[in-house]
Amino acid sequence: MDIQWESILGHERTIRQLRRLWQEGRMPHAMLFCGAEGIGKRRTALSLAAMLLCEADGAEGPCGRCESCAAFQAGTHPDFYLVEPESRGKSAKSIKIEQIRELQTRIAWAPKLSPRRVILMDGVELMNEAAANSLLKTIEEPPGPMFFILVTSTPAALLDTIRSRCMRVEFGMLPQQELARALPGHGIPAEQAPVLASLSDGSLGRALQLYADGGLELRADAAGLLRELSDMDMDRLWKRARALSELPREKLADWCMYLSMLLRDMLVLYSGGQQLYHQDLAGQLARLLPQLPESRVFSMLALLRRLQKRLESNANVRLLLESFLIQIIDKE
Repeated sequence: MDIQWESILGHERTIRQLRRLWQEGRMPHAMLFCGAEGIGKRRTALSLAAMLLCEADGAEGPCGRCESCAAFQAGTHPDFYLVEPESRGKSAKSIKIEQIRELQTRIAWAPKLSPRRVILMDGVELMNEAAANSLLKTIEEPPGPMFFILVTSTPAALLDTIRSRCMRVEFGMLPQQELARALPGHGIPAEQAPVLASLSDGSLGRALQLYADGGLELRADAAGLLRELSDMDMDRLWKRARALSELPREKLADWCMYLSMLLRDMLVLYSGGQQLYHQDLAGQLARLLPQLPESRVFSMLALLRRLQKRLESNANVRLLLESFLIQIIDKE
């Protein structure tokens, strides 16, 4: 794991602030990292934790050479504790009070390698109430020198008392061009990087997930449906519905999302706007406008929202899709 600040994409201002606080001896003992999923909060928290534990005390970043940095990179640092939501049986993931009690037991002793401890808690919005109240006591009265870094995409889900005891650090979205430049370094084909960057709302994690999940293929299929509407007969409709019904539920939900975004872009084109989700498909969508009047696009969006809601139930997916496709090819 690369622990150097330079390996983090974006967030330069936030990183400068954290480094300055540490150099000036003003680092708060509890911080709350807030921002959308996949934009680098956890990655930044790990580099910060490495810096706080580094033997080059007071340096601008982890040196990467001392015994502490070596242990951190190997995932064996005895004074670093990572707490994440867990799932037991069929229960939803959460941070449970048992995890907080185990943490409290482990941090009761003196640090072993560094002069302090660091506790990184990711997904803290998933703490249950008992765990949150127990954590609050530890933050208020830590047993020795330690830092807490709490990471969340939903700060409003935390107890007010926890939020009030942490310095809040906001993480903004990554600029689209910067994200597009970075994606090839993560194995994304260069020709797909700009498209993924435009669809991911400034989130590196989301862009990588879109690629891994075949998001561009799903988008292409949704765009293909719009092009085929004027020529679609019942035989092609049945085949379409069957193929879509064979997708996993998650992928079908993504397909519906892309279709919704494409229809939204068509409405933007009707209004003369330029802020499209799918800027690379602007020409294709513009050529469809004569075939799909604005009123029909609104009607299709309403039908799509109804389909998305019904897909959350246990209804027959193929029948739902057949009904949806029959309604959207009806020009009336």
